[in-house]
Amino acid sequence: MKIKIHSTPLQGFTDFRFRNNFHRFFGGIDAYYAPYIRFQEGLQVKSSYHRDLLPEYNIVPELIPQIMTNSAEEFLFTAKYVQEMGYKELNWNLGCPYPMVAKRALGSGLIKEKDRVDEILKRISSESDINISIKLRLGYENNREILDLLPVLNKYQTKNLIIHPRIGKQLYKGSVDLDTFRRCTENTNHNICFNGDIDSPETFSKLQGEFPNIREWAIGRGIIANPFLPAMIRNSESHKPENWSEVFGRFHDELFREYEESLSGSSHILVKMKTYWEYFSLMFSNPHKVYKIIKKAGNIEKYKIGVSEIIQQYS
Repeated sequence: MKIKIHSTPLQGFTDFRFRNNFHRFFGGIDAYYAPYIRFQEGLQVKSSYHRDLLPEYNIVPELIPQIMTNSAEEFLFTAKYVQEMGYKELNWNLGCPYPMVAKRALGSGLIKEKDRVDEILKRISSESDINISIKLRLGYENNREILDLLPVLNKYQTKNLIIHPRIGKQLYKGSVDLDTFRRCTENTNHNICFNGDIDSPETFSKLQGEFPNIREWAIGRGIIANPFLPAMIRNSESHKPENWSEVFGRFHDELFREYEESLSGSSHILVKMKTYWEYFSLMFSNPHKVYKIIKKAGNIEKYKIGVSEIIQQYS
């Protein structure tokens, strides 16, 4: 069965610079979801999020904007906004697990409010022709929340439901709940996409064996920790290519160059790149040592020396 692999967004990581370079150097992703759009006071899209969605800044095969909201008016405004940029789909984030978000009935905190979700979808379906996809968790407090919500979602058309089988309170801890995910697949008429903990071809194979009818798979943190992962899954390969460190080095240097051009001051560049290395380090033979080298780099020159040392000695 032909599969589709999606890249789910991580705020602060998967902007257009990362997405474009990922596509250029690694590939394997069918569609990229952009980080959810943020607004200034009133319905004014922040300039960095507007720029991130501009078609001329994106070379990936398919880019899908995302919104995180509990307001039908905000949803409708954003739908029109992205349609005017040429997009035909808007992804609704009901998956963000962070307490400061959930307590405002946003992200996974909105899943339990099924009447509110119903009201929003009723308005969207009657007042907009945009395609909707929904990214969600099993709930925030417990895994009954999604099962209670599915009958509401079944009333409306969606392109897919991207389900991360954890509850919001778990954040990214503990194991995924495959039993409840299976119950979701049995209680919906929507196309389901699996998202969560796909960090190796072996993990993917096990999940595919568990859910042979799932044809869409989404990867978030896994593609930053191992950018070769989507291509490895597609090609049924268990190891990165022989020249992986060389390819990664060129990817890194191009990403660094683009941030150097766009960010003001070396401290901002260092902070930006060091956050990536929390994940990049996991590709190398001694992740703890690798990350320690990067963290110790106090300026750009030392950072570049550290990266060179890592690629030569730890790949």
